[in-house]
Amino acid sequence: MQLGLSSYTYAWSIGVPGSMPARQMSALDLVDKAADFGLKVVQIADNLPLENLTETELERLIDHAFEKGVSIEMGGRGLTPEHTLRCLKVAEKLNSPILRMVIDGAGFEPDMTSVIKIIKDLLPEFESRKIMLTIENHDRFKAREFEQIIQTINSEWVGICLDSVNSMGAGEGFEMVAEILIPYTVNLHLKDFSVRRVSHKMGLIIEGTPAGSGMLNIEDLLEKLRLTGRCKSAILELWTPPEADLTDTIVKEIKWANLSVEYLKTLFE
Repeated sequence: MQLGLSSYTYAWSIGVPGSMPARQMSALDLVDKAADFGLKVVQIADNLPLENLTETELERLIDHAFEKGVSIEMGGRGLTPEHTLRCLKVAEKLNSPILRMVIDGAGFEPDMTSVIKIIKDLLPEFESRKIMLTIENHDRFKAREFEQIIQTINSEWVGICLDSVNSMGAGEGFEMVAEILIPYTVNLHLKDFSVRRVSHKMGLIIEGTPAGSGMLNIEDLLEKLRLTGRCKSAILELWTPPEADLTDTIVKEIKWANLSVEYLKTLFE
């Protein structure tokens, strides 16, 4: 299992809706970050959509990653047949072993039957390219529903991208989610977190933390995944709470990334 960075390690540096830095981090910059850390993989997802690059821009990224000794995993959002195939073709050019997809997209929230049909129809495209579709557990579906999708499709070319926080949006704790989905997990999103009660005591806030300083039992999670032998990459993501000023937020995000990588390296070396 390889440790890697994500475009969601540096979400504020790349830009979030309504808060864009004067100079946005690029895919080339992300590759440089990984190389500076001595990491060999980056996952570039839907907040930095590679499917929107021109052929020239994509070739430049491929050449730059090769020079830096960094592999790129392709990520996308919105599992429509057309968009998924578009992302898959980019994944093939990148020589990405996986295509990580979030099912839902803007104006697109298919039911389970539709999801299963879309994936089954696209299976020959994944099989012919030897690229695995990894479905991320996101907010809307429950863990058992993701399990049902995987079991119904029953293909070696479809698995789970296990995110350590997302399923809380569906009202599920991570330990239960992990127990259900680890057997199908081929890609991991390492995202540490804290849960604290608000000042008036009537509610809870879930926030990100640097890896190793929150509630996620990372060592136990990695050990369980290593036992399956299926998970090939563990990708650092951060939910960095913003400061009042975007510049300060980005400084904080960079600090958190540095602290997280420093900690995680001790678990992978």
